[in-house]
Amino acid sequence: MVEDIARVSGQSLDIEEVEREKLKSVFPQCFSEGKLDIDKLLNLCGEYIDEDFEKYKFEWKGKAECYRIAGKRSTGTLRPCPEESVNFDTTKNMYIEGDNLEVLKLLQTSYYRKVKMIYIDPPYNTGNDFVYEDDFADPMAKYKEVTQQTTKSNPETMGRYHTNWLNMMYPRLRLASNLLRDDGVIFISIDDNEVTNLRKLCDEVFGEESFVTTIHVELSATQGMKVKAAKAGNIVKNAEYILVYSKNGHRNIAKNLLYDYRPEYDDHYCKYLSDDYKILNLKEVFSSQYPEIKIENLSKLYSISQKFQNFVKNNADRILADDKITGFNIEDYPEIGKVYQVTRDNNSYLLYNNGNKLRQLLILADSFGSCDDFKNSFGLRKIRGDWWKDFYRDMGNVSKEGDVVFANG
Repeated sequence: MVEDIARVSGQSLDIEEVEREKLKSVFPQCFSEGKLDIDKLLNLCGEYIDEDFEKYKFEWKGKAECYRIAGKRSTGTLRPCPEESVNFDTTKNMYIEGDNLEVLKLLQTSYYRKVKMIYIDPPYNTGNDFVYEDDFADPMAKYKEVTQQTTKSNPETMGRYHTNWLNMMYPRLRLASNLLRDDGVIFISIDDNEVTNLRKLCDEVFGEESFVTTIHVELSATQGMKVKAAKAGNIVKNAEYILVYSKNGHRNIAKNLLYDYRPEYDDHYCKYLSDDYKILNLKEVFSSQYPEIKIENLSKLYSISQKFQNFVKNNADRILADDKITGFNIEDYPEIGKVYQVTRDNNSYLLYNNGNKLRQLLILADSFGSCDDFKNSFGLRKIRGDWWKDFYRDMGNVSKEGDVVFANG
């Protein structure tokens, strides 16, 4: 019976062997006696070797060791703790406590290329952060030392200030990259101390073509001591960053649009669609119903008139702005003044021949509704891009979320 039992390795997944086999399946001619001939591989890819070794590259002391650290297999084990868990048998969530490098290695076996999204909030390297010095002799002892904050900080006066941080980050990013699915996405928080190096590091790990965007998050207002600093001539810091990379380079990562509240009215929305599909002037339509209200411009009127605000809310699906349109021929829509409803490539358009050009009509209702700010505002809104404002207004609630203590720092 014993000989029928399959032997299970006590080590984590051999990532280097997996990558080597993938390369060998595509370029078998580049392997000789089990070793990769890198020069031959480059030649096959059109990257011919010359004698000029001066080229752009990102280097730091310890980089070669980072490759070895990331590839070194772990013999650790994840131990379940039912007594410290909530609904251990039914929950779909998992909280892992341990040295993050060791844990990332152990996750490779079960989650290699299976993770949809990863978020990392690493040390920002402000000079007071605790930067891990990886010790494989006893990783749990190292983890306990770090969590008790008895390890050394990484002050800027050290000669290897950036180097220490890079040596800590690279193996962890490489292992995180292995976990991502082909359509996976990773988000990494950082501030201006290391944002430049993190961008270079991620370009190397994920590839430059996998960069999606840098989100700017407003995490403080200019108040308190920052006012004094500003008056002294300093440009105060209000934002931090989230770097976003996708595994296969796709940029359409957002499942749902996010909206910010827009208190001011956009004067471009100055047209009104009548019941018989005629384009009318919005000011004239409103004035016909409320002749006692004087109109200078729509944005000012919206800021002072509750009646106009209600009118906009109730008629948002009729209020229009016109904009340029490409890819359509005016000859196909000859009737001047007529509104054409057109569907192309699963997109709907309202087209309008104004007698001179073909224009598309934008409906205000598409920019009106619930917002994703912390006040749950409802009204005029704009699509959020890479500037996420006012996050500092709700930071106090982060420490209360889910009845779990999230202390600052």
